[in-house]
Amino acid sequence: MPTPALYSPPTTASAWIEQWSHLVEKGGAVLDVAAGNGRHSRFFASRGHDVLALDRDETALASLAAVQHVSTRCADLENAAWPLREDEKFAAVVVTNYLHRPLFPFLLDALAPGGVLLYETFAAGNAQFGKPSNPDFLLNPGELLDAVRPRLRVIAYQDGFISAPRASCVQRICAVAGPAPLSTGLTDRNNAAPPDRYVLQS
Repeated sequence: MPTPALYSPPTTASAWIEQWSHLVEKGGAVLDVAAGNGRHSRFFASRGHDVLALDRDETALASLAAVQHVSTRCADLENAAWPLREDEKFAAVVVTNYLHRPLFPFLLDALAPGGVLLYETFAAGNAQFGKPSNPDFLLNPGELLDAVRPRLRVIAYQDGFISAPRASCVQRICAVAGPAPLSTGLTDRNNAAPPDRYVLQS
């Protein structure tokens, strides 16, 4: 059995987030929840999105102050009221390496029509590889699917073991709020409207 590793927050964008970022509306606003060091805020800002970074760590948020297209909001996501107004909607909501189950309904409510939920965090079984090991911070099998259905359309979902950036058990999902605004650019043989499909590769 591998020796459990200490958890060190990554500094580059998650491969899962990068893989599905093309589904986010061009120029659409992005909500980065529990933004931490802001790796995904920086990633989406570099692609021309206005980003709102939420975190309780004022020092971490301060490091984003000079990043163009990024605004910050200090918020205790677990011990205070949800910090967004009802009319604040986003083309994407991004959550990585963070789990507080009571937030699921608020995350879905924050999506604009056609908005994309990109979520990736640790799952049951991770304790054998290191932190986090507390079940409160580990998704149960299929839990992300249960959290988004029936409100969102699931585009991609994974639940299992990964070896990079370090050995861990994860769940990750890409799901979209209706209606579906994206087109493949393809038409059928009768030149009818294109089918309701999402492009699976950028």
